[in-house]
Amino acid sequence: MSQSLLKSVRSFGLILFLIGLFTFSLSLFLGTYSLTEDILTGSVTSSSDREKLSLALKPMLDKTYSNQFEFVREYHALFNDLNETAKREGKWGEVIYADYSFILTKNSTQGFLRENQASLFFFAIIITLLGALLYILPNFSLLGIAGIKNNGVWSNPASNCSWLGFLSAAYLIGFYMFLYFYPEYITGWVLLVEPVSLFLSGKPADQWFLYGFLYTASALVMGVRMFTKYRHSNYQLLRTASVMFFQSAFAFLIPEILKSLNLPSRDLKNIFPLDYSFFYDYNLNYLSSSGTLGLFMLFWGVVLFVLGVPIMTYFFGKRWYCSWVCGCGGLAETLGDPYRQLSDKSLKAWKVERILIHSVLVFSAVLLTFSLYSYFTHESSLLGVETWRVRQAYGFLIGAVFSGVVGTGFYPVMGSRVWCRFGCPLAAYLGIIQRFKSRFRITTNGGQCISCGNCSTYCEMGIDVRAYAQRGENIVRSSCVGCGVCAAVCPRGVLSLENGPEEFRLQELIK
Repeated sequence: MSQSLLKSVRSFGLILFLIGLFTFSLSLFLGTYSLTEDILTGSVTSSSDREKLSLALKPMLDKTYSNQFEFVREYHALFNDLNETAKREGKWGEVIYADYSFILTKNSTQGFLRENQASLFFFAIIITLLGALLYILPNFSLLGIAGIKNNGVWSNPASNCSWLGFLSAAYLIGFYMFLYFYPEYITGWVLLVEPVSLFLSGKPADQWFLYGFLYTASALVMGVRMFTKYRHSNYQLLRTASVMFFQSAFAFLIPEILKSLNLPSRDLKNIFPLDYSFFYDYNLNYLSSSGTLGLFMLFWGVVLFVLGVPIMTYFFGKRWYCSWVCGCGGLAETLGDPYRQLSDKSLKAWKVERILIHSVLVFSAVLLTFSLYSYFTHESSLLGVETWRVRQAYGFLIGAVFSGVVGTGFYPVMGSRVWCRFGCPLAAYLGIIQRFKSRFRITTNGGQCISCGNCSTYCEMGIDVRAYAQRGENIVRSSCVGCGVCAAVCPRGVLSLENGPEEFRLQELIK
């Protein structure tokens, strides 16, 4: 196929991608909203809450709203009025603590969006993915001889921290803000993927299914891009295939299939403290009362945290998880790859990184202590602090803001491993073991280094790899995720990822 034809295919793919993205964004505004008594009955499972809401939301019944903003605004006004009146009169039993705004908004959606779910799914999702693939696949030929090249990353406004990068960051940050804090405003997107959820698990979609679907689709499509870019390296091809597999199978498909069978459902590769709710009382009770499979999941989670992490990290470094298994790492390595060169390499950033990530690790240890204390003693407070407040603070600050809004939203301006580098407590746990008790290191052959700087430029963890290479030192850093891209982009084969005897690992540092 000629180069000009491939370039035309690439341009066509870009047009399709933009059409799909525009349709996806527009779909949020294509519904009307009407709450009926039947919808209220089907959405609110608590009979007492349903009775109170039925009276409080009477002004909304059978009324049509042209957009979700009007619908949600009136719902919140009436809902808050109901609760404030009960509190003012001291009728605390009348207060409704559950949040029904998402499910009521979703189930009240009518009009064009509801009537054309399949068509909109095709134009908003399928066309976007197809466009992205048509844009990427010609690279197998257009990139020429296999091997790492600059590919214009520093002149492209999407990847050089320019206007398009900031626009992409704003879109991502906005998405995460709505996902975590205001899901009632994105029910249109949830409805788009509802047929997929019904097909896989037989259950309606919620915002977390939408997130899992988009997360997996992004990792798969951008994984294909990784295949085109790193096709000269078997290590990178295998590693990319691995993260694509673990994300699509372990994090997405298997949990959905388990749901369809009414079995306990979890992402079996997620490990505490990354999976920070694992030791919460409700989760422990749920797993311990869910039969053999639930007990296995409980056992598996504890064994991974206590034994799996130190043993595997001793033999292979933290790369076995961060660069081959983890979903966060998988997204960073695929969707985030175009931005890996944006990571801050300064000494100041390294100092901030060490303070932040170990602070989060300590925070997660406090969370674990409070959670287990509450579970085993049935006490609601420890040292005068309510345990639910620790959980609430951790979930908001770390689980939502740091890992989601900042961790992924800032890819286009801060690089692809913001969360892994500055916030992930599991990465900190793995990193401590890797630094002090592991066989993993990146060896360097200083005599061959030509100081091109490719290794440092493409290190997403902000490590100045070139400085180590020039000195001929082994790279033994707690932050290194062992992605191996530094070795893949080295034109002289200076760097090599190795697992070897501990006694020689820090030799160069001691000299």
